[in-house]
Amino acid sequence: MRHRIAAQSVIEELLHQQLSMPPRTRFARFWGVSPLAADSVAWYRGAQGEIEVGRILSRLPPEWRVFHALPIGEADADIDHLVIGPGGIFTINTKHHRGKKIWIAERAFLVNGHKQPYLRNSKFEATRVTKILHERMPQLPPVQAVIALVSPASITIKKQPEEVKILDAYNLRRWLLKRPVILAEAELVELAAIVDAPETWSAATSALPPPRTLWRSTPSWMASFDLRSFGASAGSCSALRR
Repeated sequence: MRHRIAAQSVIEELLHQQLSMPPRTRFARFWGVSPLAADSVAWYRGAQGEIEVGRILSRLPPEWRVFHALPIGEADADIDHLVIGPGGIFTINTKHHRGKKIWIAERAFLVNGHKQPYLRNSKFEATRVTKILHERMPQLPPVQAVIALVSPASITIKKQPEEVKILDAYNLRRWLLKRPVILAEAELVELAAIVDAPETWSAATSALPPPRTLWRSTPSWMASFDLRSFGASAGSCSALRR
């Protein structure tokens, strides 16, 4: 599972959706019309956020281990990022809300005034992973749920929820490194092996590589997916159906 890249599940779905898109016309290319289908925009934004958080997490010291896009359960659910280190175990749910206002209370999470189920979902995810890991290492501490916000216009926290840590993604690395040490290196080695094993997760998480029809390049190409704008790069355009 350690070979899965940030946003892999999202990119797989995005490319799957794009298979049904006809090639853009020469006129559309000239005027810079996006190759993305309307339904694919949210997936693309999701990939943007997860890859950015993946970059941030890649700068953690070597005693920290980071896993991305871990499939879990059914209905194509996955864990955006699972981080294990001296400071504990963390499920990190990435939310990319560029330019939007975030308002948070103990039991409420609003994006531009619209309530979202992020707190409930993140708590459920962490509880689920805690159960899976405790079946193999009962002595482990509970998993901490984290929501990492990418590029919001503002974050207003009236009261930090007790069971879910919410923060700007760019503060994530520093916050993790400030956690008190609760896991020894020997425990981290054992835990990393458990997380890395496909059989730890559900049948759907056996993590076989997706069919080659979904992409024509390697996972290393996905890692360099051009996410700076919706005008995809020359390399990504070819996979997104010119």
